[in-house]
Amino acid sequence: MVNRTEIIKIVSDKLRLIRTEAGYTQDKMAEIIGVSKKTLVQIEKGRVQAGWSTVVTVCALFRETETVQFLFGNEPLEVLETVAREGIDYRKMKTLGGRIWWKEVSKKNGYVLQQNIISKHFRILDDKRYRIFSSFDEKLTKARFKELSK
Repeated sequence: MVNRTEIIKIVSDKLRLIRTEAGYTQDKMAEIIGVSKKTLVQIEKGRVQAGWSTVVTVCALFRETETVQFLFGNEPLEVLETVAREGIDYRKMKTLGGRIWWKEVSKKNGYVLQQNIISKHFRILDDKRYRIFSSFDEKLTKARFKELSK
């Protein structure tokens, strides 16, 4: 199961690659993500790690880069949200149905249980393809799916 610490390390280790793929200088990237250039340099050299809010900012603003998509799939913010709110039902959010990045685990009474092929997290969609639950905890997700799909 992925947690905040692992995501922070992953993004910190790839920050330079994300920046160069986006075509930004260190000065511009620091300005965009809201850190000092000195801090950005320290992160890129591996001397410190980014904070959680910096990681969320990077993944939100650079979610369409190949690097971020390779790390987290086509919905990096869903991965971060799942980690941040682990095991909590939250607002419904319309999805595209998960044809590319998702493997269907189970389907019953209009509900679909899927697993992301890259991040390995799970989600439950209702009959209108709204995401109503997501978690890295397979046992918890399957129990919630069983409750919902009765």
